[in-house]
Amino acid sequence: MSFNSLVVRKDDEGKTSGSVEQMTVDQLPAGNVTVAVEYSTVNYKDGLCLGSGGGMVRNYPHIPGIDMAGVVEASDDPRYTVGDRVVLTGWRYGEIHWGGYSQKTRVNADWLVSLPDGISTKQAMAVGTAGITAMFSVMSLEAHGLKPENGPVLITGAAGGVGSVASAILSNIGYEVAGVTGRPESADYLKSLGVTQIVAREDINETVKRPLESEIWAGCIDAVGGAMLARVLGQMKYGASIASVGLAGGAGLPATVIPFLLRGVNILGIDSVMRPYNNRVEAWSRIANELPLEKLDSMIVDAKLADLPTLGKDILKGKVQGRVVVDVNA
Repeated sequence: MSFNSLVVRKDDEGKTSGSVEQMTVDQLPAGNVTVAVEYSTVNYKDGLCLGSGGGMVRNYPHIPGIDMAGVVEASDDPRYTVGDRVVLTGWRYGEIHWGGYSQKTRVNADWLVSLPDGISTKQAMAVGTAGITAMFSVMSLEAHGLKPENGPVLITGAAGGVGSVASAILSNIGYEVAGVTGRPESADYLKSLGVTQIVAREDINETVKRPLESEIWAGCIDAVGGAMLARVLGQMKYGASIASVGLAGGAGLPATVIPFLLRGVNILGIDSVMRPYNNRVEAWSRIANELPLEKLDSMIVDAKLADLPTLGKDILKGKVQGRVVVDVNA
């Protein structure tokens, strides 16, 4: 039987375009578990893969979608049986492997995690790579000494996917959260997630000559990088850490080593692609218990496969707020 997939093709001139096409199971790549996909989502990487490929897509035609949640339809692996609810993020799924923008997918069982009770497949995709990256960031900051009593935690790009989930989690477990946004209209949205202080992007994106400023932040989750990260480094409290998760503001870091030497500040690199299985299980368990699902539901923007080419362009331009959840069967 045929099913729908969002397929990106490249023409002879090197231009890419995506559209919904009919596929069959025998066209799917090799793998030992077949999943009936229910939901996917839209991340920055998806925007790249829906367009030029961003250097991540090696072969065409290609099915993007770096996240998916659904129900096992067939399995040759004893860890998963028909009917199990599973989620997949990372492992370069949707990049070098065909991804979740399809009603069916076939994958390596090692990439899957069973969904915890209490969280639906739709909610899992409202979390997605962005949300599990937010939880990895919280886990890493706490492992390096962050506690609610230490002071406020700054989140850059707070209205985006990582920032939204991080704001909701941190505020729910007792932290004071400050959110950076360049969109004044996002203030009410961020406050609904538990952000108590709105920081205008222009107030913190300016490079200053002083390598150290007043100590303000007990921790930071940074999705921007560039000049903003350099500025934040000089505002961190003694011994505080920054979880670095993105580079929306550039890959360069116009900073000095002074914050590291005089205040013992740490930058913690957060990778969500190759995380070990046990780390993923812990993160999903904490998400199910510590992310207030009513706030998660308020972040959701519903979409279908046919919307993806436009949404891919929007997320690259910073026009997407919250979490887009793609119902692949709509």
